[in-house]
Amino acid sequence: MQGLHLTADLHDCQGAPHWLTDAPALGAMCVRTVEEAGLQAVGSLVHAFAARPDGPGGVTATVLLAESHLCVHTWPERGGVTLDVYVCNFSADHSAKAHAVMAALEAVFRPGRVQRHALQRGQNEAMA
Repeated sequence: MQGLHLTADLHDCQGAPHWLTDAPALGAMCVRTVEEAGLQAVGSLVHAFAARPDGPGGVTATVLLAESHLCVHTWPERGGVTLDVYVCNFSADHSAKAHAVMAALEAVFRPGRVQRHALQRGQNEAMA
């Protein structure tokens, strides 16, 4: 159960506005991004939220990976995005691929400010 779990909170995103609201485009871009990083998409689900009085609805996109998952949540009314990439490192170390996915997504959304976190999971499993 060893793996790398990366998260990022993107603020003040300056990328093309449709990435925050266009569910089919965001879902396709997420699948393309993981495949270009060398990860294997095995399924995906994208949901567009209804518009609200304060602006358009956001999108949640999830890509199931043979190596684990990618989740993207957008808040267009705030110009914000949260990213979550988890890769299991059972038969190979996929950490560089996870970092590549995060970098590619950050390049698309072009945030003004980013908060990043990385968690190594399962390192102490022999002690459990």
